[in-house]
Amino acid sequence: MSTLSIFKKVAIAEGLSYLALLLIAMPLKYFAGMPLAVRYTGWAHGMLFVLYGAFVIMCAMEYKWKLGKIVLVFLASLLPFAPFIVEKRLHEGAEDQVKG
Repeated sequence: MSTLSIFKKVAIAEGLSYLALLLIAMPLKYFAGMPLAVRYTGWAHGMLFVLYGAFVIMCAMEYKWKLGKIVLVFLASLLPFAPFIVEKRLHEGAEDQVKG
């Protein structure tokens, strides 16, 4: 399994954990008085965020990404739906490399 294919899976997981934190855990904390929801979801999201960052660096080195692409891919992890867009674009780019 390539570094890029693993990174795409990590991007999906990181995006899902971010959405779970924002849309499920935070409302449970503030509206249902369940602070543990944020503790565990936040911990999982934090680990996936660090893994996402590590894979950005690994892919950048292996595939010789330009600085602009590295910055955009990393900044995507800070927006709720952006990791899904990154995964889709990386998937399309990988298909182009195979065809080319």
